[in-house]
Amino acid sequence: MSSLTNDERKRKRMLSNRESARRSRTRKQQRLDDLMNLAAQLKYQNSQINAQINLATQQYITVESENAILRAQLHELAERLHSVNSVLRMVEEVSGMAMDIPEIPIPLLKPWQLPSTSQPIMANADMFQF
Repeated sequence: MSSLTNDERKRKRMLSNRESARRSRTRKQQRLDDLMNLAAQLKYQNSQINAQINLATQQYITVESENAILRAQLHELAERLHSVNSVLRMVEEVSGMAMDIPEIPIPLLKPWQLPSTSQPIMANADMFQF
C-alpha cells in the first residue's frame, strides 16, 4: 500500500489549508495590531505638536501685545519730544539764544522701516526643539 487513499489526501489537504488559513489570520491580526500601535503613536505625537503650537501661539500673542504697547509708548514719547522741541524753538525765537534742538530720528518714528541690509534670514530644522 504505497499510495494514500483519496480520503487521506483530502484530510491532509484540509489540515494543510486550515493551517495556512490560521497563519494568514495570525499575520493579518499582527498587521492590524501594528497599525493600531502606529495610529496611537501618531495621535500622541500629534497631540504633543499641537500643544507646542498652542504654546508658540500664546507666546506670539504675548510678544505681539508687548510690541503694541511699546509702539504706543514710542508714539507717545515721540509726540512729547515733538512738543518739547516746539517749545524750545519758540524759546529760541523769543530769547534769540541758539538752542541745540535734537530732531526726532525718522527710524524712531517708523521702526518697521529701519535701515537694514537685505540679507535673508537663515533658518533650519535644528532651530525648533520639539
